[in-house]
Amino acid sequence: MATIDIYDLGGKKVGSFDLADEIFGAVNEDLLWEAVKHYRAGQHRGTHATKARWQVSGSGKKLWKQKGTGRARIGSIRSPLWRHGATVHGPTPRSYDYSFPRKKLLGALRSALAAKFADGKLTVVNSFELKDAKTKAFREALDALKVEKTVLIVEAPNAANRNLELSSRNIHGLELIAGNEVHPYHLLKYDRVIFSHPAIEKLQLTLKDSLPKRQRKAKEEGAKKASAAPRKRARHEKAAEVA
Repeated sequence: MATIDIYDLGGKKVGSFDLADEIFGAVNEDLLWEAVKHYRAGQHRGTHATKARWQVSGSGKKLWKQKGTGRARIGSIRSPLWRHGATVHGPTPRSYDYSFPRKKLLGALRSALAAKFADGKLTVVNSFELKDAKTKAFREALDALKVEKTVLIVEAPNAANRNLELSSRNIHGLELIAGNEVHPYHLLKYDRVIFSHPAIEKLQLTLKDSLPKRQRKAKEEGAKKASAAPRKRARHEKAAEVA
């Protein structure tokens, strides 16, 4: 089982946290791509529109008679063939969102966390408790944590930390989000991710409960075998001593 160091806002190590292998293990890049594609599709506003024939301004009167003029036949000035006319089969306002299985989304979240941990871009702090709502003080804390580029701050879901909100909202390249709203897109978008200890602890428990039954069963069987192995060795050693 891997571990990650816990720091305070001064950049000093104050402890460590055990990371579950089933959460911070393998990275599924295909699943990450699907999750990011789904998120970006949901963010698409879809307000594009063009005017159909009935929406274009202009008279619907036939401009000249059908035959005898030597000119092409025309029925209306709003024809798509004419300048300032209508658009044929143009885009209309619609939603680009589509359904995405929750199990796949949680699997992508596990992969995103594993990728950040493998790259050394995941940091855990004991808490984000700030005495005052000062942007300068929080910027100094980020510098102590060696944040050089963009950063995602993840706080516990029900933590009412007003000082953190006020201190971080004016820092360029920083986003503050609750632990229950983290998406794989957020983790991949920012260079560094900083979790509070309660936030990552709660998220790890949630992701553990969402594991497939087959994977949880295999994990339990492996733990049982590991605990039973020393007993068998002890019995064989006693038998050898008696013999």
